[in-house]
Amino acid sequence: MYAIAFPAIDPIAIELGPLAIRWYSLAYVAGILIGWRYAMRLADRTDGRIARSHVDDFIVWATLGVILGGRLGYVLFYKPGYYFENPDRIVAMWEGGMSFHGGAIGVLAAVALYCRRRGISFLSFADLITAAAPIGLFFGRMANFINGELFGRVTDLPWAMVFPRGGPLPRHPSQLYESGLEGVVLFVVLAALIFGGRALSRPGLVTGAFFAGYGVARFLVEYVREPDAFLGELFGFITMGQILSLPLVLLGAWMIHRAVRRA
Repeated sequence: MYAIAFPAIDPIAIELGPLAIRWYSLAYVAGILIGWRYAMRLADRTDGRIARSHVDDFIVWATLGVILGGRLGYVLFYKPGYYFENPDRIVAMWEGGMSFHGGAIGVLAAVALYCRRRGISFLSFADLITAAAPIGLFFGRMANFINGELFGRVTDLPWAMVFPRGGPLPRHPSQLYESGLEGVVLFVVLAALIFGGRALSRPGLVTGAFFAGYGVARFLVEYVREPDAFLGELFGFITMGQILSLPLVLLGAWMIHRAVRRA
């Protein structure tokens, strides 16, 4: 079986004595900062409902929502038994373990609290945040690829790769699939709705499209992504990622329907 050589990229981007800055950390920083600037630009298209200052002040809330929600989601969705027995390991984020679905819940909770405190529209503000979310997903999945984690199942396709942690057989580079679908493609779709279809004039439409688009993309990629070793396929045919993505698809479809029907 032929395979492309996995690029030997050091997961540590910068090392200064005892200080080590990883690409994974830089991916979070890049996603948040670039997404913040993009959302500020989109605020100008909300006809005054959302001000740039609202987006500017939300960056700390978004950071906490992503980190706390992503970590707690991983703990509760993927390894509850282990972390209940070892609660001191919950804060050991340097060992890995973040959940997109948990991060999404964390950010939405932060949006709800922030909008209530500022007296602004929850759906209008959520549209700006979710429109920028694919930027973070793109960088996050690329960081997963650099780390050689979350790789795909064994395949004989010509672009398969042998991952350092995946054994001797070539596998799908599923991180790149997710980076392309959840990052690039979803960003382009949402941007087309915003700049070509004036989607921001229908609060909730962009958020619904993001949920539905991410849910479909993640559900499909799970077919070629190696299931977590400690979970495998639940009921013999479905992964935890697919189970968590189905509610997102249904919620997104309902939000799209509701936004389109609203005058």
